[in-house]
Amino acid sequence: MRSKKLLFFIMIGLAVAAVFAGMAFYAFSQPQPLPLSVPVVRADMEETVLATGTLNPIKTVEVGAQVSGQLKTLHVQLGERVEKGTLLAEIDPVLQQNSLREARSELANIEADILAKQVRITQYRQAFEREQDMFDQAAGARADLEEAVADYQVAQAELEALQAQQQKALVAVDTAQANLGYTMISAPMTGTVISIAAEEGQTLVSSQSVSTILTLADLERMTVKAEISEADVAKVEPGQEVYFTILGNPEERYEGVLRAIEPSPVDDDSSSTGSAVYYNGLFDVDNRAQRLRVGLTAEVTIILNRARQVLTAPVSVLAEDGSYFETRVDVLVDGRPVPRRVRIGMNNKAQVEIVDGVKEGDRLLVQNAPSESKSETSRLHPPGGQMGPPPGR
Repeated sequence: MRSKKLLFFIMIGLAVAAVFAGMAFYAFSQPQPLPLSVPVVRADMEETVLATGTLNPIKTVEVGAQVSGQLKTLHVQLGERVEKGTLLAEIDPVLQQNSLREARSELANIEADILAKQVRITQYRQAFEREQDMFDQAAGARADLEEAVADYQVAQAELEALQAQQQKALVAVDTAQANLGYTMISAPMTGTVISIAAEEGQTLVSSQSVSTILTLADLERMTVKAEISEADVAKVEPGQEVYFTILGNPEERYEGVLRAIEPSPVDDDSSSTGSAVYYNGLFDVDNRAQRLRVGLTAEVTIILNRARQVLTAPVSVLAEDGSYFETRVDVLVDGRPVPRRVRIGMNNKAQVEIVDGVKEGDRLLVQNAPSESKSETSRLHPPGGQMGPPPGR
């Protein structure tokens, strides 16, 4: 009986041992997974600065009323394109017509006074000449001659005063004539009506400032104002290539050249809150197709440096700080990582240019977490701040 129990336990032990032996054999017989790696490939690289911008017309004019009165007629509609000189609006001209009549009447009155004074001066001159002849012949008194001289000189002075009033009256007539012309408001430029601030029948008062009626803008060229952070503005300068996309069509790129960087920061509360400071970078883009609209948000990329078909790999393959000119990577040889020193060039924090130390097709061990292995297919200029080339490049 005891021998049967012993035999039973021996058989159970052998069975358990066989199971564990089979599991171990299966585990060791399976191929071991290779370390996560990416290939060295040739690609174009860009070192960039990213910014967010706003689209604005290259030129905008607020068309207003230079005279007071009721807006009689508005000849354009919102969104309408007009040529320079096109009649935009009319202000009721009654007040200006009356002012012109009054100014002309005043001028006519002064001119009549001048004519009368000229006749009077002729009489005074003749009287003076007679008194002078009589005095020379000792037939007239000195007092009569002096009185004739005084009358003649006073009349001449009064004529000069009237002539000065005539010039003032002429200016008043010209001003009234101009004000009457201001009741007919014409387009000062070729452009599109982007806003209308007044309606027909509205009374416009132009006492100290011009009352805006509508706004014209040249939409065939747009200016992009890109807000560049203070951390990047030192790297940026006019003449650099730029491109941008808009949220509604992120697949299409619009290109331009940076025209200027405003010397003063964007007007906000950053100085008081301690937040980052931004500067507007300006560049223009063609919009004859009218696909860009005022106020759209632009995702702007400013190209600092560019390399064509260089050896590249994701930044995640760097075993050391990738900002240095020389660093280390691990090259997979027969499935085993082999350390190797390499020289790096451009580094945009997504991809790194490898100048020397590896060749195209080598597989490099990814040093970071597996979640970052997707860097192999990431863009060469992803969102976020960009790092410049290492010293010595």
